[in-house]
Amino acid sequence: MEQELKEEKWDLIIRPHSKLLHFGFKELIRYRDLLEMFIKRDIVTLYKQTILGPLWYVIQPLLTTIMFMFVFGNIAGIPTDGIPQPLFYMAGILCWNYFSECLTRTSDTFLVNQNIFGKVYFPRLIVPLSITFSNLIKFFIQLILFLVLYLYFILKGTSVAPNIYILLSPFLIILLAGLGLGFGILLSAMTTKYRDLKFLTAFGVQLWMYITPIIYPLSRMQETYSNYSWIITLNPLTPIIETFKFGVLGAGVFSWGALLYSTVFTFILLLVGIVVFNKVERNFMDVV
Repeated sequence: MEQELKEEKWDLIIRPHSKLLHFGFKELIRYRDLLEMFIKRDIVTLYKQTILGPLWYVIQPLLTTIMFMFVFGNIAGIPTDGIPQPLFYMAGILCWNYFSECLTRTSDTFLVNQNIFGKVYFPRLIVPLSITFSNLIKFFIQLILFLVLYLYFILKGTSVAPNIYILLSPFLIILLAGLGLGFGILLSAMTTKYRDLKFLTAFGVQLWMYITPIIYPLSRMQETYSNYSWIITLNPLTPIIETFKFGVLGAGVFSWGALLYSTVFTFILLLVGIVVFNKVERNFMDVV
């Protein structure tokens, strides 16, 4: 019997990874069908058994924009760099929604999927990656809404001046995805041991929006509140959103140095996140 076992040949042998910084690109490609299935699951189940369904992708940023116009634009009187309020707010909401959705949903990776992880083997990074890609579809649906609004104001004769920096938009989307994924997998790994982080994440993301130039222009903060603007400048999201607004709307603060800072920050964050994620992946079932 022992001799028969020794002579057995296996098509796939699963071994624990010896390196913490293991990306597993070959495994991810091998399990691409599973990645597609998770993406479809995220899209279908999110608004399943709802009356409006995918229309919520459009309703949510639209209502948020209207609320920002009423509260921050009219009541508070915060300027928008000469850009029409709907365009200014929706440009920031578009970027912020994608980042925050990626972060909050990937931060629960181990807790939400512990039953699946405990029974079936597959590269664990597939789950947060599927969330990032499924949110990308939601982002493009909301981008269509933004473009419709954008064309309306152009045809109306509004002085909106897009420039060559609009070509950086795909790169900016990658940075948003990287930041959301990096923070998400890092928090997911830490939440398996420290459950308080789950509540802190939801609260922290809400506060984070207010140190990101979404409801106000960065130029205004630098002029009026120069003593505190460094907090907003250190926010890695600030150069991304400001560059997007600068390229699409022709208003905002653009700096290659600031964009480089966000790029390096995102790269380091992803490396740290993957290291911690791989470390926790080995024995998280004993902790959860």
